[in-house]
Amino acid sequence: MESISYEDFDALFSSFKREAIHLEMRDSYGTDVELPHLRKWKNGEPDDSDWLEPWFSLVRSGTQQGKTFRRARIVSEPVSEYQRWVLSDTHLFVEAGEDIRWIPRRRVSLVALPGNDFWLYDDEIVVFLIFAASGLVVDRFVTTDRQAIDLCRSAFEAVWKLSIPHRDYQPD
Repeated sequence: MESISYEDFDALFSSFKREAIHLEMRDSYGTDVELPHLRKWKNGEPDDSDWLEPWFSLVRSGTQQGKTFRRARIVSEPVSEYQRWVLSDTHLFVEAGEDIRWIPRRRVSLVALPGNDFWLYDDEIVVFLIFAASGLVVDRFVTTDRQAIDLCRSAFEAVWKLSIPHRDYQPD
């Protein structure tokens, strides 16, 4: 595996042909772009979703071309403050065209999971996201190794099978 720049990672979202799947396994993140919006939410201040519009446009464009975006979120319950914030805006991602599902962590005890969150593109490329304890992304590793791809596909499908569609998810 080798490190991949943010720009090269970002380009994968436009270049994949059929499907991009994402498995999230952390209860809290803290990306530089999210933190100001999370702070506003915590303080009860109004916020808009303009900062998310580039992602929504990408997803809308991709789904119009027949591409699929699936995201599964493994969460501890009761959900973290971060996940409560994410829950409040997830409908916008779904409206843009992502299929997002939630799975309480207790349901995945028997699922073999990779050590890090990942994106898998067309069963050809995996990008593992490496986070600091604070939730900031510190690196991204890309691989086309068949074993890594098979592990990620298997883990994702096992989680997906046990997951709850966003519209039906009611956290404890």
